[in-house]
Parts: sequence; structure tokens; C-alpha cells
Amino acid sequence: MSVPLFHVTGCNSQLIPVLELGGRVEILASALDIDGFFVAVAEHHVNQLVSVPAIYHAVMRHPRFAELDVSGVRWVSYGGAPIAESLVHAIKDAFPNARVGNGFGLTETSSLTSFLPHEEAAEHADSVGFALPVVDLALDQPDAHTGVGELLVRGPNVVQGYWGKAQATAETFVEHWLHTGDLARIDRDGLLYIVDRMKDMINRGGENVYSIEVENALVAAPGVSEAAAVAVPDEMMGEKVGAVLVPAGGARIDVETVLEHARSRLADFKVPQYVAVRQQPLPRNPGGKVLKAQLRQETDWGEPLR
Repeated sequence: MSVPLFHVTGCNSQLIPVLELGGRVEILASALDIDGFFVAVAEHHVNQLVSVPAIYHAVMRHPRFAELDVSGVRWVSYGGAPIAESLVHAIKDAFPNARVGNGFGLTETSSLTSFLPHEEAAEHADSVGFALPVVDLALDQPDAHTGVGELLVRGPNVVQGYWGKAQATAETFVEHWLHTGDLARIDRDGLLYIVDRMKDMINRGGENVYSIEVENALVAAPGVSEAAAVAVPDEMMGEKVGAVLVPAGGARIDVETVLEHARSRLADFKVPQYVAVRQQPLPRNPGGKVLKAQLRQETDWGEPLR
């Protein structure tokens, strides 16, 4: 195992919405329990909100939100999906008394690994922040050009292994480092950027395309609420970049406008060749992560755009 030259010391959120009042935690019935959100905030006066960005987008666009008293909300955290800088500003405006932040972590790290604080939240919206004080971060075999490597984590919050799974434990926990399976880079300031899951990286004719980088570009485009980038099989290239978009508030998405926005931020080979628009929210597991295998099966890609 090779550890990179940079080694920095410093929260994945609970992604089904969690609302906290004092020492009591209230978990909503599902990630789409919008009515439950309004009841909890209005009647129980919760002071902390944790969810995926798409939920905040939906809540703030709801007709009832303008009448909701959010003055008692002091913390608004998000994670599990890319967030646009514009949405960060919107959340700050909608919850004026709250500090906002982006959290990242894994089950194996007892949830918290890094956090992007309020002061950095908009300027570095594509980052998941700095390592927590008890956490060490490193990269295994970082690429010489991009600096991207597999994220390694160690600290007292990291579990010792998997119960009854000796082989998986030996493969994942090596020399006191947790191999996360996430591809990441760390900048000179210590900001952590997750660029993909190793299994979700798209190999387009030998060129690596990191899906989260594509998703960050897409979700910031006009009219887009959620975006997922996945590999689409291709006879010549092996894989091409596919994107599934969910419109904001049921509005119509202008695909060409979205792609033009993406072209301004991405190299040409990273711009999706297939685009599908769906009205339903992206499928997610209980932790809020998009179920990309299910998404591939459910999506009719049609003909490539180019």
C-alpha cells in the first residue's frame, strides 16, 4: 500500500431527514415525507435539519414554506449528493438563523469523517470539507496528474472490521487504514473532494470519467433538481456517459441548455452522450445514496445525442 505525500488531519449525514430538538431526535417516515417535515418544524420547533439537497429544494419550493416559522432552526446539514452553489445560497436565505454545512462519512467511520463548515459552504460547494479533528485522511496510489486516489481513513471512530467476515475485513482494513472504495482528491488547503465510487467510474474508451464531477455540473444547470451520471454500454467505446435528470418542481427541462451548461464546466468527453429525464425522484437506499444499478435498469436511453 502506498500512502501519498499529503496526509491531513482534521459529517456523512443521516440522509433520511433527521430533525433534532434538544436531546430528542425525530426521524421522518421517509426521505420524501414533506408533510412530516412541516409538522415537525412547526409543532415541535426542531433546531437541526439533516437531509439530501433534493429534499431542501423540494421543501423550499413548497407553497406552505413561506408561512413556516424556521427562526428556531440553527443548523442545516446536507450530504449524499452533489449540491449547487446556488442551492447553498438559497438554503442560507431560507434559514437565516442557521449555520449550514456539507457532511461526508461511511457506516464504517461511525458516520462522521469530514465536514464543510458554513463559512466555506458556498465557495467550495463541490467539496465535503475538512477532516474531523479525530480523523486522518490519506490517498492510496494518487494519480500523478489529477491527484485522485482511493480515500483512506483512520481514527478512533473507525470500526475494527465486519462481524463474521474475516476476508472482507482483511481486504478493507489494511495497516490501520480503512479503504473506503471512494475516489477522492485533497487540495492544498486540506479540502476533501469525493469524485466517484470506484465501481461507478465511467471508462469511456480508456478515458476515466468521474460521475460525481459530471453530476456537480448537471445539478447546477437551470431547472435541474437531481442528476445522476452512469455508464451506458457502447459497442465501440465500451462505455459512454449517460445522465438521468429530475426537473425542479415539475418544470420542463431544456436538455440542450443543460448540456451547454455542462460543456462550460467539463471536458468534451465528459459531457453526457445520453440523457433521460424522469419525473420521479432518483431511487435511493436508506442512507440516501442513489441506486445506480437500479437506475440503469429502469432507464430507456434511446439514441445517443452525439
